Amino acid sequence: MVFQERLCSQNAIQFTHEYRLASNKRLSLIISKEVEKVGFQLNQTIQKLFGRSLQLRLVSAGGCNACEADLNVLGTPTYDLNRFGISFTASPRHADGIIITGPVTLNMKQALLDTYNALPEPKIVIASGTCAISGGLFAHNDEVYKGADNLLPIDLYIPGCPPHPYTALNGLLQLLGRI
Repeated sequence: MVFQERLCSQNAIQFTHEYRLASNKRLSLIISKEVEKVGFQLNQTIQKLFGRSLQLRLVSAGGCNACEADLNVLGTPTYDLNRFGISFTASPRHADGIIITGPVTLNMKQALLDTYNALPEPKIVIASGTCAISGGLFAHNDEVYKGADNLLPIDLYIPGCPPHPYTALNGLLQLLGRI
């Protein structure tokens, strides 16, 4: 048993080897005993439009850079994100969507909204990491938003601090209907 797991008197924290955790609904990230797997319903429009190729712009909205580091690992030969037709692009004008990391600080709000508005329609928005989903450790701070979904509509939530690269890859492939 891991030390952090023993500290939780209510057994709410458990460490497993499960990496299939991404969901298109924030409430689906809460796993109870009744729910063994996180539900994921494919958006048929997203699957039809982006099923063959997906270009994403990464927006670091004030985080510690751990999520960005693990997303960058997806480009290595082990994960090889490009073989699935998914890649990161430098310009939001060339992107189909954005991946948001970090707790979205007040100073990053306008940059995030500008990036979102620069995306051509239709657009995909992904919240990656605990901070982007809920504000994380910073949720009680007045200088951050309590999750990116308070500013933008989120199509995919990738949980973790930081999310494991397999969790991110699995979520992206689910989003596109590849698995």
